[in-house]
Amino acid sequence: MPSGGAPPASGAVSPAAAFGDRLSSAVADRGSQVVLGIDPDPARLWPEAVESLSESRAGLVLALADVERSAALGPGQGGRDARLDAAAAVLGHCRALIDAAAPACVAVKPQLACFERLGFPGWLALEATVAHARDQGLLVIADGKRGDIATSAAAYGQALFGGLATPFGAVAGMAADAATVNPLLGEDALAPLIDAARGTGGTVFVLVRTSNPGAADLFDLELADGGPLWERIARMVAAAGVQGPESGLADVGAVTGATVPAHLARLRELMPRTPFLLPGIGAQGGDVGALAPAFAPGRAGGLVSASRAIADAHAKGGGEPAAAARAEAERLRERAWALA
Repeated sequence: MPSGGAPPASGAVSPAAAFGDRLSSAVADRGSQVVLGIDPDPARLWPEAVESLSESRAGLVLALADVERSAALGPGQGGRDARLDAAAAVLGHCRALIDAAAPACVAVKPQLACFERLGFPGWLALEATVAHARDQGLLVIADGKRGDIATSAAAYGQALFGGLATPFGAVAGMAADAATVNPLLGEDALAPLIDAARGTGGTVFVLVRTSNPGAADLFDLELADGGPLWERIARMVAAAGVQGPESGLADVGAVTGATVPAHLARLRELMPRTPFLLPGIGAQGGDVGALAPAFAPGRAGGLVSASRAIADAHAKGGGEPAAAARAEAERLRERAWALA
């Protein structure tokens, strides 16, 4: 599925379809609620990624050369660059992982920090990974947990979803379909990110109750007027969303960790039409079978996210990495699909 943010090449700009409707359609078309998390570690790549290093590196070198030419920059210092080689291997790994698991998935969720740490070549690898996922018909959820205020929040929105007008032309940014965002700076910090996503038919998934053990340190704190912080955030998310006319799903989502399923029924009660992004399956201990409340609005009401459980499936069960990843993604797809 292509991004919802690209306007027609000519004529009047059509309004972007509501994300809830886009998501519902994608889940039905793909027969999946599985999100492939992409968290590449240069120290733990599939062997074939390293074997294809020369090919991937050549692609990144050409991309760098194009940027230098367009910016009228002089040539670099030459020689091998560890960041470039690492980024090339990461790109090869990500392409292979997507090729293996895509048939059982509806979206990918690249962890931005895993690419950013490699510098400029890492960003090129991220852009190429996103493009490859789109070629496979997958939605793209940028996992950066961004959050800031005023001008900075707007800039994050433009980086993630596009919409930046410059004297040199429009800048598309990452053109993600969705992004994870941090609500702890308040509603005024969320508004520019929601607006940027909505303008392209995308969404933000707001951190409501995350999957890590330390989430209890803040999200479970009782407020002075009663109830935990995560309930207050859930109400804020529910109020911010606009339901799609076809699916009824809202265009603002929530990150609701799969590792504490006891909260899901209450979260669904507070956010009856909100899409849930459910991280923590597999390596963090979450179990798909405990996620049934997430699918109360229908199959697209919950997106089951797994990263290491898919990418490292061969380390646990043996076999060739791509085949093991495909089998694990398919297993998760079948279990989630049976719940709704």
